[in-house]
Amino acid sequence: MVHSDWDDWLVREIDAADPDGVALWYLGCNGFAITDGETTLFIDPYLGTGDPPRTVRMIPVPFAPSDVRAADAIFATHEHTDHVHGPSQAPILEATDATFYGPADSIAVAREEETWTDEWDVAADQLAELAVEDTVELGEFTVTVETAHDPDATQPVSYVVDHPAGTFFHGGDTKPDASLEAVGERHEIDLGVLAFGSTGLLPDKQTGELTEKRWYCDENEIVEAAGQLRIDRLVPTHWDMWKGLTADPTALSHHARSYDDPADLEIVEIGDRIEL
Repeated sequence: MVHSDWDDWLVREIDAADPDGVALWYLGCNGFAITDGETTLFIDPYLGTGDPPRTVRMIPVPFAPSDVRAADAIFATHEHTDHVHGPSQAPILEATDATFYGPADSIAVAREEETWTDEWDVAADQLAELAVEDTVELGEFTVTVETAHDPDATQPVSYVVDHPAGTFFHGGDTKPDASLEAVGERHEIDLGVLAFGSTGLLPDKQTGELTEKRWYCDENEIVEAAGQLRIDRLVPTHWDMWKGLTADPTALSHHARSYDDPADLEIVEIGDRIEL
């Protein structure tokens, strides 16, 4: 069971939203809730506390997944536990009959490693495999699966979410790569999120020895990736999450200000609402 530090006010706010276009809430880590008032999507919602002492959550758990009453789909960008996590996501599928979408390795975690269909009331057809270039139509949203460059993941993807109100890009934990330039050419991205964090020492899973980790873009990489994607409004994510890997996103203004893209840097905290 996931226990929320904030009770259910955030999910009630999302449920009640009736935006003129599209509203998005940052859920901390790399999670987002997205709605136009008719259709509600989640990308990478993670409500776990990590695996202390290796990964220690530094921000509140914003809601309990069992409190979610409106969801049409959950999308996973890759197979890591803070992106595919049964206790965070399966109860949403139980309560809403939403579909969980992800690349094959993400679906394998849900089906085989965490056995969602045995542990929760989740039907087999609620787990749907996607590949790059696939699209999913949900209400007025069109979600396109695009490439991502994350050397720490086995099968990372990114998502472009198109709506009459605008286009949103979620890069998962991607770092800059030449392949992102084609994504920027195919889509006019109004609002994009990229993972940002520091380098830090974390205990190794097997030995417990402190080992240097750099899982997310640094200050220069995130600006480089935003430029490759031609992102208009950049929102850095993941900087708030893990003890030892947190960072100051306001510092990015110095790195981004001389570049055409991103045109705007927007800093959001867990629970904040932004508009597309």
